Amino acid sequence: MTEDARRKALTFDPSRLGADFYENPYPVYAALREFDPVHRCTDGSYFLSRYRDLDAIYRDRGHFSSDKKTVFAAKFGRGSPLYEHHTTSLVFNDPPYHTRVRRNIVGALTPRTLQSMEPEVVLLVDSLLDRMERLGQFDLIEDFAAAIPVEVIGNLLRIPRAERGPLRAWSLAILGALEPALEPDQHSAGNRAVTEFSDYLRHLVAERRRRPVDDDDLLSRLIREEQLTETELLQNCVFLLNAGHETTTNLIGNGLHLLLTHPESLRRLRDTPQLIATAIEECLRVESPNQLGNRLVVEPVTLGAVELEAGAYLTLCIGSANRDPDEFADPERFDIARKPNRHLAFAAGAHACAGMSVARLEAQVAFLRIVHRLPDLQLSGTPVRGRRARFRGFRSMPARAG
Repeated sequence: MTEDARRKALTFDPSRLGADFYENPYPVYAALREFDPVHRCTDGSYFLSRYRDLDAIYRDRGHFSSDKKTVFAAKFGRGSPLYEHHTTSLVFNDPPYHTRVRRNIVGALTPRTLQSMEPEVVLLVDSLLDRMERLGQFDLIEDFAAAIPVEVIGNLLRIPRAERGPLRAWSLAILGALEPALEPDQHSAGNRAVTEFSDYLRHLVAERRRRPVDDDDLLSRLIREEQLTETELLQNCVFLLNAGHETTTNLIGNGLHLLLTHPESLRRLRDTPQLIATAIEECLRVESPNQLGNRLVVEPVTLGAVELEAGAYLTLCIGSANRDPDEFADPERFDIARKPNRHLAFAAGAHACAGMSVARLEAQVAFLRIVHRLPDLQLSGTPVRGRRARFRGFRSMPARAG
């Protein structure tokens, strides 16, 4: 078994992943941590799997960059809609641009704003649960997990409710193009989604400029940022929906699956709702919604015994780091009361997720309302995983109310 694990680590190629990996990548990650934690891929990039390496990189602004222009030019084609989007959104940029855009987003998501959002989120979740109770059988992704963040981000940007229909499909197509291996149909679907979404936002921004809203909403704050070009404004609005939708859908979906397949934890949360905060953090750790990140080496640096040259491209495996036994005791165990829990699901340092407080709020309301409203909730079919390495979640999760 040890020799088989060593072979898996040494021959691992993120551009050639099988169905078994998408179902359960964690044995491969464990092998990489043990035998080849700074793994050189066939394309010359590096795949990193240890917690201490990722944590150090996230906090080091001197040796590593988030800029992906060179990598994305080769992947998407310079000048393509996908290239324009992903090289303009703040997540793939460095200061001072990253700092300036992030400041406006964080400034709009104050504790007071989050507090005022909670009643709306409760009403939304309860309306979804009302419908699910009437149906009796439903899909926990389509009918619940995916429906919550689209509405919340739509409210933050003040997108008219009747115009939110295409948002989820656009988001899935754009983020699907970030997979390690990009298929031609993913490429074309991603480019089409960026174009359609940008065209829609262009009209929305023009209307908001003509008729400003009274509230200090997120879109209005970005519009007032005079240093943003029109392209930067539009593409960061696209990014906000993508980031807020995909990760939160996966957090809620993965969390529900963990609770339903660990009934003792589900009962414990129902009986002790005070555990909701640590339960959410454990769901984020055990099944991280965003499994992979990237950095570019800008100054030579040594990780362990490996010297990384300037220009080296790194894939940071969050899903592996969050199960590293050097950081987490008994890391394969799902413990909703786990403390401490310094997971990296939302990254760390200057690039820590700007919307993580919103995601936590949505998950808190979703989990607490569903475990009390549907005490006999159970899976009614085989959940279907999304075949994606970067964003781990489900395409469908059939369930019934009792």
